[in-house]
Amino acid sequence: TTVLPMTILIAGAGIGGLTAALSLHQIGAEVRVLETVRKIEPLGVGLNILPHAMRELFDLGLEAELSAAGVHTARLAYYSKRGQPIWEEPRGRAAGYRWPQISFHRGALQMLLLDAVRHRIGPDAVMTGATLASWQSDDTGVTAEVQMREDGTTRTLRGALLVGADGIHSAVRKLFYPGEGPPIWNGAILWRGVTPGAAFLDGRTMIMAGHERQKFVCYPIAAAGAPPLLNWVAELKFRPDHAWRREDWNRPGKLDEFLPAFESWRFDWLDVPEIIRGASGCYEFPMVDRDPLPRWTEGRVTLLGDAAHAMYPIGSNGASQAILDARVLAREVRTHGATLEALQAYEAERRPATSAIVLANRRNGPEQVMQLVEERAPEGFSAIGDVLRPDELESVANAYKRVAGFAIEELNRRPGIVG
Repeated sequence: TTVLPMTILIAGAGIGGLTAALSLHQIGAEVRVLETVRKIEPLGVGLNILPHAMRELFDLGLEAELSAAGVHTARLAYYSKRGQPIWEEPRGRAAGYRWPQISFHRGALQMLLLDAVRHRIGPDAVMTGATLASWQSDDTGVTAEVQMREDGTTRTLRGALLVGADGIHSAVRKLFYPGEGPPIWNGAILWRGVTPGAAFLDGRTMIMAGHERQKFVCYPIAAAGAPPLLNWVAELKFRPDHAWRREDWNRPGKLDEFLPAFESWRFDWLDVPEIIRGASGCYEFPMVDRDPLPRWTEGRVTLLGDAAHAMYPIGSNGASQAILDARVLAREVRTHGATLEALQAYEAERRPATSAIVLANRRNGPEQVMQLVEERAPEGFSAIGDVLRPDELESVANAYKRVAGFAIEELNRRPGIVG
């Protein structure tokens, strides 16, 4: 099968790849998405999309569907390991943004984008069971060899550009950097689950409690009118040489390996062990990222999303940055055509920006306020002002917003990426 030369090929039908397909279609490009799995299913747990990325999804004409699919987060709050409040701030429209911050089940968001791709571009826009095996880039385009899982045949696809949006274990990135090795583990393990029928505080708050070595994150993800549904993350940090199952990236978690550490975390406003036990199951993930790259683009091939800049899940930025990648790529293709110049302009903007976030997240991002409290007042405090000055708290929060590109006044003032 041969695709017309002006088609842009995208490897990966995750949040970034699907957003790229919709964005490129919006500017008039032909698109074909290649996805390794035979059937795309709504897998995963919760994620947050920040206002700067929500704006871009709204600009794709998806406002009504997105608004109905998740919880409009109105507040972010940090607590100590004893459940004492450290810092809180409004989020989304409650903070003055022109766009909301929405918490979704990852699978729900992916299926919403997939449905939009198939409706707008065509039912065959996403080729499933199709693994990118190799490619050749030349002066006019890219010839890709695709292995079909169902019958073992190989198909040859021709496109003007190839975008590797194939995740943290990207095959495209591996061919760029064959000696890079596996993602880098920082010693932390995350156990992630979803608990039905549970709610806390006002039902629109995202909370983080604990410190660098032990943390609990929780926020609602159920759509309006649906039964309450909480997404949670329990995190423990071990020594970097700890003999953990690092080679297992997505495996069922075992309660006895982490729940005992959280048994005493019963606060007036949240019973952590009860939330954990209420889930039908959980998954275990090592906290990993990858080092920033010196380049994303080789010939007419480039990287996007986790394939380009896998980062720690701190600050709600992974999926949001993939969405911004997709929109900048579409803008540059509209400006320069489906050319090497478009890829170079895209990388020139997005690689430095995302590299800064990867490094900021390694320094604990905005969550460093919890570690400061643990270091200064491990036995608790009478008033947070005795531990952290108000200007310390605000400077941490505001500095991260600037690095991640969602400072309120700047975002509200600037035009959308694609326009």
